[in-house]
Amino acid sequence: MLDEQYDGMTRRAFAGSALAAAFALTGGAGAAETMLRPTALGDLGPFYPIERLAEEDADLTWIKGHKKRAAGHVIEVSGRVLDRHGNPVRGAVLEVWQANAVGRYAHPNDIARTAIDPDFQGYAQIRTGAGGDWRITTIKPAAYDSPIGRRTPHIHFDVRGRSQRLVTQMYFSDDAASNAADTLYKGLGEWADTAVATLEMPAKYRWDVVLMDG
Repeated sequence: MLDEQYDGMTRRAFAGSALAAAFALTGGAGAAETMLRPTALGDLGPFYPIERLAEEDADLTWIKGHKKRAAGHVIEVSGRVLDRHGNPVRGAVLEVWQANAVGRYAHPNDIARTAIDPDFQGYAQIRTGAGGDWRITTIKPAAYDSPIGRRTPHIHFDVRGRSQRLVTQMYFSDDAASNAADTLYKGLGEWADTAVATLEMPAKYRWDVVLMDG
């Protein structure tokens, strides 16, 4: 399901080459100081939605026609999509998907014994505004066990700007200890901080996505 640019390359090798290219385009360390750091590439994961609800709006906690809101701790995540010069990317498309409040994806390949929440949308597709801004209301996902070890809470993003596609995973600043033990998070190395949303207010996180070329 990844684009052809990913074929024949390991995720880590692609991430390293892409980030190195971004650094080279800035003209070296001196020029890079005036540029924004690109957001680290992440893993698409095995649970990209293959079956979706008709509803794909920015509020994942309410499904039209349901009497109950999704179970769990409701949070808001907002930010902007920017190019490396700090310019907003208007009209960027963001696909968002995640596990629910007990760490379960509504996906046939997720064989976890925890329950699917029928009131949780689990997926959204949104576009950035004129200022590159975006916002979702969702449930704080839980950690869960996986074949590569315990996954820290995270939200998946597939961001398509003017000419670049960025697949990544967003982590939470208040889960620092759990993040540090997560295999994929550790694999980001010095770029890990670019994938972390900051808790700015109770239940409100901020995370900007920086594309290499917008």
